[in-house]
Order: sequence, then C-alpha cells, then structure tokens
Amino acid sequence: MYGLPTSTERKQQLPKKAIYAKFDLKTSQRESFDADITRIDIVAVVSPATVPALSAGNSVKELYVLAVQMKRVEYDIKNILLLSKLIPQTMVFALQYGSQIQFATFYTKLIVSAWRPEEEAVLPLSGLNLDVVWENMVKHIGQIEVTGKNSLATQIAEDDQRAKLLAQIATLERKMANEKQPRRKREYFEKIKKLKEQI
Repeated sequence: MYGLPTSTERKQQLPKKAIYAKFDLKTSQRESFDADITRIDIVAVVSPATVPALSAGNSVKELYVLAVQMKRVEYDIKNILLLSKLIPQTMVFALQYGSQIQFATFYTKLIVSAWRPEEEAVLPLSGLNLDVVWENMVKHIGQIEVTGKNSLATQIAEDDQRAKLLAQIATLERKMANEKQPRRKREYFEKIKKLKEQI
C-alpha cells in the first residue's frame, strides 16, 4: 500500500467514538470532525521490526500511516491538525476521497500534497534510519527542496516567508496597475522593489 513493503501493512480501525471519549472533544469539534471524516484506520507501521534494513532514529522510533476516509475534498484543515495533535506519534495521513489520495503530515506545520489518483499515491522509503526516512517523506509530501546547509525546518520557514513576500508583491502589483496617480504608482513601485530585495 502506497508503495510501502507488505511487511509494514496493518488493518486497525481507530473508532471516532473512542477518539471523542479519550480526548473529551467539544460538541462543535465533534460535529466538524463528523462533517469531514468517515473513518480512520492504521494501515501501515514503518519500524525496524517491519523493515529490518531500517534502524530507529534519534527522534523517530516508528512511523504510522493512517488512512482517513473523507466526506469531501474541501475539508476543514483544523480537523487534520486536531488529529495530528491528539495522537502523539510520527504519522502520515492518507486522506482518501473516492479514488483520490492526498497525503498530510505535521512537521513544524501541516504539510499537504496535491490530490492524486490512488495508484500514483506513493510514500518513498529512502534513508537508513527513521529520522532520515521521515524527513524524506515530509520533503516528498510537501515538494520541499532543501537548499544549502538548511535543515528541513529552516527550509520550511524560509519557503513560508518567501510565499508571504510573493503574495504581498502580487497585491501591490495589482494596486499599482489600478492606480491613476503617478506619485502613488511610484510609492507602490518602491515598496515592490524593497520586497523583491528580501527574496
């Protein structure tokens, strides 16, 4: 499943009622959860016991893959964040809607892949220990390219900052295009120039 070895496969349902009871969710949280999620199953466990070629990492001892049956594509991201906070494990969520899969995981923030057909939804196992395997999975899911001597966390923060700057530039460029007054146009131009220097 998802390109992982058959030795990692599991089939264990996590009943939503048990999650509600264990974590004492508010009624509004339960309703939101119910509106998005049909069922949750543990479908794979990646560990030195299931993949003997892998050793445990310093921080990651095992990695869980959870299949989450979704009721809609436009789900509330807070529900997936909630799941990642409630279960204190290293996890990848395989969100499934019909025959489409979207991977999601939490690494400093929620990282999600694009929706893709089930047969193309693959999680690579690359690395000799679980810390490296985990980071490579996160990079794969988020299409993150680590540059220079950056750590993965630093790269994610830099990419976020760059995305914010690009969004600000796009907004200012639209305002500049619609502005009639030359003085205001010039102000927008200068602001855009300063922002571009930060990228």
